[in-house]
Amino acid sequence: MQKRVAVVFDSAGTLLRMYRVAKEAATGTILDNIQTTLLVAQKPRRALVVMNGDLESTILSCPPMTFHQFLEKYDISIEISCSSGSFGLDEAYGIIRGSSVCVGDIRDVISVVRGRCPDVFYLASGIIVDAQESTVPYVLSTGGKMYSKTPATIAELKRMGVDVFIASGDGYHNLGKLAASVGIPMKDVFGVASPRDKEKIVLELKIKYGTVVMVGDGMNDILALRAADVGIITTQQGDERPQVLRDAADRVIDNIYDVTDIVRNIVSQRCRNL
Repeated sequence: MQKRVAVVFDSAGTLLRMYRVAKEAATGTILDNIQTTLLVAQKPRRALVVMNGDLESTILSCPPMTFHQFLEKYDISIEISCSSGSFGLDEAYGIIRGSSVCVGDIRDVISVVRGRCPDVFYLASGIIVDAQESTVPYVLSTGGKMYSKTPATIAELKRMGVDVFIASGDGYHNLGKLAASVGIPMKDVFGVASPRDKEKIVLELKIKYGTVVMVGDGMNDILALRAADVGIITTQQGDERPQVLRDAADRVIDNIYDVTDIVRNIVSQRCRNL
């Protein structure tokens, strides 16, 4: 039987309040509260590379070890979360292999995130690679915790009979913790999803569902917002959202729980039309 409504959530910034830090590899300068997708978009042919694995091995590793040596020693895989142009993993590995970025740089940004967000629920790290300059300009770490209304939002949507999905650029290691906390099965979680992947996920769900709602907060959600029957952006993270992103959405909200009212109206409207 065809389901009537599906809701797809981004994770970081949407279900989770995030704290993001970048370290400029060339100068060592720490940049607080950055938007990683904007750092990628600053130049063509940049990509955000995320690690799949336990960050404890990063913290315990020898700081002078290069990032490439670390990946090989601990057999840690990487994925491209988003990019500002065509980018393959082989190209990313080649840039990493020639970079002097070390484990100590990663430990530095992780330490800042943990210091500023001591009750962190979610912790991830990665780098930005620049194909035009063959460099790693930034080392990154992000930490976050669920908004207070996130569990209640998911629970209320389920109570209404709505199917809930997560489509995120984050890795499955952290998404698994989030999904388990709010009762979303992993079969309904799509990790390491690029903007095009998110768009494809929404389009495929539209074949199965009468109405698909996409909820996001960043530029990497814009294609999925446009593809959805109803696109919602949330500004609860607090930083400014570009006008082009706001224009791509049907609704702009400042509290994640407001999604339930929007979906309730959609469900009621569909019932009246049956």
